[in-house]
Amino acid sequence: MPQTADIEIKENSLSKTLESFLARLLESGQADAVFVQQRRAEDSMIMPVLISRPDQLTGIEPVSPAFAVNNARLVSRLTKGKPGGTVAAVLRPCEIRAFIELVKLNQAGTGDLTIIGTDCPGAMQNSDFFAFMEKHGQDATDAFIKSSFPENAEPADCRELAPACRTCTQPTPEGADLAVGLFGLLPGGRIQVYARTAGGEKLLESLGLEASEPEPGREEAVKNLVSRRAEARTEMTERTREATDTFEKLEQYFSRCINCYNCRKACPVCYCRQCVFDTDVCEHEPAGYMKRAGRKGGLKMPEDTLFYHLTRMAHMSTACVGCGQCSNACPSSIPVSELFVSVAEKAQAAFDYSAGRSLDEPPPLSVFFEDEFTEVVGIKDRG
Repeated sequence: MPQTADIEIKENSLSKTLESFLARLLESGQADAVFVQQRRAEDSMIMPVLISRPDQLTGIEPVSPAFAVNNARLVSRLTKGKPGGTVAAVLRPCEIRAFIELVKLNQAGTGDLTIIGTDCPGAMQNSDFFAFMEKHGQDATDAFIKSSFPENAEPADCRELAPACRTCTQPTPEGADLAVGLFGLLPGGRIQVYARTAGGEKLLESLGLEASEPEPGREEAVKNLVSRRAEARTEMTERTREATDTFEKLEQYFSRCINCYNCRKACPVCYCRQCVFDTDVCEHEPAGYMKRAGRKGGLKMPEDTLFYHLTRMAHMSTACVGCGQCSNACPSSIPVSELFVSVAEKAQAAFDYSAGRSLDEPPPLSVFFEDEFTEVVGIKDRG
């Protein structure tokens, strides 16, 4: 069975090339529907769409700088029960990792699903993408790809990228059934598709694509990109930890928070049907506000903003995949993602865990290992 296949770039357009590839999936019956990003109308936002007919794939943009939503949550809706057909979902690496976390949290399933992942040059926050689209119009994605994969150079980090993307050290689609390779191949005349699972190999063979050898330059290009982003990530985490290393600094960090809960709604792995902050538990009597205002001399309203963020951080730090959607959704432009990534990095390292790395790794705190955190629980060596 082929594990790697070349796909020639059509009409000098990556989007049209992937459109042809996905149409082939539908026409061959290997998928009943494709979940992919698409621009539905001129100058409209690029949004995820579930497409069942090949002729409706026009205008898809799987590698777009638009990142309105982390699609893991949407794909979980398609897979938690029986979807009534097979779905091929085109996802970014961080979306794949979030989906894996949702599967482990019993919020999604892998049956009847093929994950097609793409190498990801990154994306923009919504406000930056709107400005970029206004400048480039329908050619925004092509302009973004050209800036991300310049001629005769390593893949670049477009300066308009969201902070989460500029510091992402996992830009390749681990966990996908089929991986679309771009790094080390663009701006050349071809891309490659790699089978990562037995199901992916079977699918690749059914499409009749000619087998080829993996592009040796891809690994080096990825290594160099990750190295640059790792440096940026270290700088970001150090800067953020210094800005939040006291209670007073943390209060200042979230001083603009209006308790809209957009960050919670945008997070792909914050899955509770009802959050405790939407219940009577967090409702206060009017006299309580007056009492605290009298005791302190003044009370910031809304008053539970820091408590909310600390609670969510404790709940989600071991599952955070660093997609940046919390910052993207914040109307007050608070760098929520930078803090969550900084905390999650340490929390996950403590458990030797990386969110979304593998379906076989149980989430932290869901299992107990006798030899972990012995200095905390007080279990001494019995030998």
